[in-house]
Amino acid sequence: MTLASRQTHKLIIEDSKGQEEYTLEDPVYSIGRDLNCNIRLSSYFVSRHHATLVRFPDEEGGYYYRIVDGNLKGKLSANGLLINGRRLQAHDLNDKDTIVFGPQVQATYYLLEREHTTTIPPDEEGFDITLINPGSVYVEEDTADSFG
Repeated sequence: MTLASRQTHKLIIEDSKGQEEYTLEDPVYSIGRDLNCNIRLSSYFVSRHHATLVRFPDEEGGYYYRIVDGNLKGKLSANGLLINGRRLQAHDLNDKDTIVFGPQVQATYYLLEREHTTTIPPDEEGFDITLINPGSVYVEEDTADSFG
């Protein structure tokens, strides 16, 4: 199992429509007000193509996302990005980073890691499992009454 398969990348958007959760898996996401954006934001304070998420490989065999102001052609958004309270044009996202796109429009990024566990079939370890049918067990009435 690779590290990438143990990671879950999520972006939770909060805007005038409420809260929406996105699981990030694709290499590129467009974020903005435009109908063609992968992640749509509901606010007139947000540009049609406000930001772009781009996936990059990391050294451990997983990947991370970078958020970039504007679109991939270099056109910046009108209001920019406020990431963790700082105005930035690009940022490699870390767990619990907050991104403000405009008044009452923000996102929180989550990187969830699942622990690596290995399961071994019982036959390989010599375990013997016997299934018992509950109807085949006989209990004497006197014994059953003494427990009740």
